[in-house]
Amino acid sequence: MASQDWVEKDFYAILGVAKDASDADIKKAYRKLARQYHPDTNAGDAAAEKKFKDISEAYSVLSSPEDRQQYDAIRAMGGARFAPGAGGRGTPGGNGGFEDLFGGLFGGGPGARQPAGGGLPPEFADLFGGGFGGGQTGFQRTPQKGSDRTATTSISFAGSIHGTTVSLRESNGNVIDVKIPAGIKDGQKVRQRGKGNAGPAGNGDLIITVSVKPHEFFQRDGDNIRIHVPVTFGEAALGATIEVPTLDGDTVKVRVPAGTPSGRTLRVKGRGVKTPKATGDLLVTIDVAVPQNLNKEAEEAVKAFAAATTDADPRRDLAAKARL
Repeated sequence: MASQDWVEKDFYAILGVAKDASDADIKKAYRKLARQYHPDTNAGDAAAEKKFKDISEAYSVLSSPEDRQQYDAIRAMGGARFAPGAGGRGTPGGNGGFEDLFGGLFGGGPGARQPAGGGLPPEFADLFGGGFGGGQTGFQRTPQKGSDRTATTSISFAGSIHGTTVSLRESNGNVIDVKIPAGIKDGQKVRQRGKGNAGPAGNGDLIITVSVKPHEFFQRDGDNIRIHVPVTFGEAALGATIEVPTLDGDTVKVRVPAGTPSGRTLRVKGRGVKTPKATGDLLVTIDVAVPQNLNKEAEEAVKAFAAATTDADPRRDLAAKARL
């Protein structure tokens, strides 16, 4: 800045503080005004931009004990005594004149301070994250939410199908009730908003990983449910209609076609897992049960059946399949 500015400008008035203001008061006043007139919040406002430069200029001088002392001395003596050629450096009658008094501060010499119009005082970096320009910084850092917390819980298979509620106890004794939606899969996560760690912009979330205990009979396959159902040899050979249990607690009738082999899977539409997006099927795998103990009559019947089907060889193509 031009040296005459130290005479012509009242930096105390620009910052709105008294001449005997403390460093803390000057800093506080600068912070308030810098936020108010910062270019990022007054885009296109030339008056605000000029005001901001004046504020920064004033603070750059008054925040330095040495500069403030020299500024106060010059203002007290008046600029007329320091006309060029009036005398020695920094005193009336010196050879250096008015400009020399400020040359070490704003011009060329070691330890020169950067003018407020061409840079930012350190305090400004503290306020606005290291300077401004080119749209790289905002008025202030965006407040962040608190970090998320994690937890795990285990639920029954029934709870995963129909939905349930679990209670999680925190280390401080508080209990958080978490609703587990119907149809959740093993390993899926449930988010409890606002139950995480605290932060300036609000609490983070609590993320719960759900483990589903396996069931003895029902096995989940995506949204489908698989079950194994035993049938007698007669039912498999002759065909039958059987009843099988479902997730709803009732039963559904399934038609087993005649000649159904062990291991064949029959599909019952819409009797699987119900979710907001889809409903799966019930997949019924047939297991032909071989009787362990036959009474005399049953044994004779089996023998008669074997004799009547001697031309049926289920292993006829086995050798061909096993050929390398």
